[in-house]
Parts: sequence; structure tokens; C-alpha cells
Amino acid sequence: MDRLQLLELSKKYGSPLYVYDTEKIASQYNRLTNAFSAVKNLKLNYAVKALSNINILQFFENLGAGLDTVSIQEVQLSLSTGIDPKKIIYTPNGVSLQEIEEVAKLGVQINIDNLSILELFGQKHPEIPVCVRINPHIMAGGNSKISVGHIDSKFGISIHQVPHIKRVVENTGMNINGIHMHTGSDILDIDTFLRASEILFDVAKQFKNIDFIDFGSGFKVPYKEGDISTDIEQLGLQLSERFNNFCTEYGKDITLMFEPGKFLVSEAGVFLAKVNVVKQTTSTVFAHVDSGFNHLVRPMMYDSYHHITNISNPEGRDRYYSVVGYICETDTFGSNRRIAEISEEDVLCFHNAGAYCFSMASNYNSRYLPAEVMLVDGKDYLIRKRQTLQDILQNQEIVNIKKKTKTKEVVTA
Repeated sequence: MDRLQLLELSKKYGSPLYVYDTEKIASQYNRLTNAFSAVKNLKLNYAVKALSNINILQFFENLGAGLDTVSIQEVQLSLSTGIDPKKIIYTPNGVSLQEIEEVAKLGVQINIDNLSILELFGQKHPEIPVCVRINPHIMAGGNSKISVGHIDSKFGISIHQVPHIKRVVENTGMNINGIHMHTGSDILDIDTFLRASEILFDVAKQFKNIDFIDFGSGFKVPYKEGDISTDIEQLGLQLSERFNNFCTEYGKDITLMFEPGKFLVSEAGVFLAKVNVVKQTTSTVFAHVDSGFNHLVRPMMYDSYHHITNISNPEGRDRYYSVVGYICETDTFGSNRRIAEISEEDVLCFHNAGAYCFSMASNYNSRYLPAEVMLVDGKDYLIRKRQTLQDILQNQEIVNIKKKTKTKEVVTA
């Protein structure tokens, strides 16, 4: 995205502001599909939780993607775009049987990640095909909080419990039509995917009516200049060959699925914030912006890196700043960052802000959620208005409570 265009968008729509470039989204989608072009049946289900604006969901549907959801609300949000329910997969964690049943009524693909719910669902609805989420017991991911396939993870059914799954199937007569895993996010080593794939292939062989295998996602994207990322092309070559061989052994052309989120939208998004104050202390220069972890929590929650540039003064002399927010707690976006000289009213650009940024935003400190803008063929479209006080008050109910004051008799000696 052009620096001058971003400055104009900041003036037009105000600050702070999220901006998403659909050209980059399409480029990432095509890169992934091309990497696995040797696979006969490939399906990409965009992970809605990464960025859930309905315009983004509609854009993915237009590209030909399905949608990966984790809650009944994400399912309902997805259906509001008019997408075919059959193009949605629902992979919750630790939800009630009642929620799963409600989602099943909507006609989407169900994916269950624990034995007790699997058995209950199979007893009540053996006619509904179900995918099962397997925990491959592989530690993977760029941060312990986003590593979800290790032995102590709350996600998935242990590979050692596959005999239990088979017994549930035998007792209920239910149909397991898919095998799924997701080991974590920001996975750099493609051998991690290849090791996990062998585990999934071994599991899939034990079920006779598999229609698909879902390998999750977790591809790493670059966060700064010179950063390394998952070699998607090499993964495509190696995993496609192995998958095609499996289909031959299985005797059926099944579908290879992925559920990318960050890979598709992270680099497509930027977050723009205006500098309120530049504050010099005895050892640090702080650049305080008109935002905080209420709008962009990833650096505080995951220690994630977001490259920060001063788009108002790109040719200025480089200095070192700690970029912080206006929340009443420590909300540091970046410490000791080398950035072109910053002055009050300058606009800073936070890169890689497309995934898990707005979708994790909150009204903490009663601050408004920012606006969102989508670029299509270079033209800007407002896809979410900035919040107002009325939005915050909308669902709050005022209760009139009359206080009764008690008077005490004062006794004097």
C-alpha cells in the first residue's frame, strides 16, 4: 500500500484505522493454491477468527474459499454472507453438545475434538457425518500460547485414543468423514507438517469413509525485513506427492484441506495510529499514540513483532523510540525501535496487522473500536464505522436504585 494513500485514508476516516489490501489477500490465496496444484481435490477454508469482517468473508467466497469457524456466532456470521453451508467447517473447542446440535441444524460440516461429545452426538445423530480433530502430540508454533498440538494441549483427541473413537463409531453407527489436526501457528519447519501428516494418514487408514483430511494451518509469514517464512512451495511439492500416494493406497481421491488465516490476511493489513505525545525521560523517548492494547493486543499477549514506520516523515533522521499506547496499563507496541524522527500528529503504520488484530480488539477503558477500510483495485471502501458512545451504551440497561439512608441517634455524655 502506498504511503501517501495511507496518509490520505488516515485523514479521510480518522485515527486509529485498520486498512486491508485485497490484492495482497488474493495473491496469498493464489500462492497457496498454486503450491498444491498437483493435488486433484484441494479446499482452502479461511479461518474466520483471524479477521471476521463480513466483507472479507465475502471476498474469500468470491475467491472460491470455504470458511473455517470456531463458534456458532462465526457460523451465523458466515451464513449472513450467503455462502453455501456446505462450504463451512465448524471446529469448536470445549463447547456444549447443545451448541454443536444447533450448528448441525444449519447444515455445516461438524468437527468434534473430544470423546465424550463425540459419543453423545453419535448416539443422538448417527446420520450426520462428523470430522474428528486429532491431537498428534507434536510441539509446534512460534509461541507456547499458539502451540496447540502437544501432549498437554486442551485441543483434539489424542492419537492414543483412536481405538476409543473406533469403538464409539461401532457402537453408534455414526460416520466419520474427515480427519483434522492443527498443531500451532507460526510454524517455520515444513518437516513439522510432514511428520504430522504421517500421523494423520495412519489414522485415516483406520476409517473407511473418509472424504477429506484437514491439515490445519500455522504457516509463518515474515514480520520484518529479512525475516524468514514457511516455504510454501517446497511444502506443496513434498506434501502433494505424499498425499497423492495416500489417495492411491486408500483407493479413493479424497480432499486435501487447509484452514489458513494469518497466512492469507496478515500482510494484507496495516494499522494506522496518530502520535499524541513524544515524551523524553532520562533514558527513553516514548512515542504515545492514540491507541493501545485495546486495539492491537498481539505484542502484549504474544510478544509478537509488528514493524513500525513513520509514514508522515519517512526521510527523517532515524532515532530510537519506545512506541506505547494510551491505556492505563503498560501497553508497549515496540521497545527501542529505530524509526524516522517522530513528532506530535505524525501517523505511524503498524505492519502485519491483518490477522488477529481487529478481531481481538476490545472496548477496554471504554475506548471506541476503530474503523476498518478495505482496498479493492486501489479504491477504498469503509467496511466498519468507528464506534460511538451510543454503540457502547446500546445493550446496557439503567436500573434505578434508591439508596435508603439510616440516621443514627447521637448520644452525648
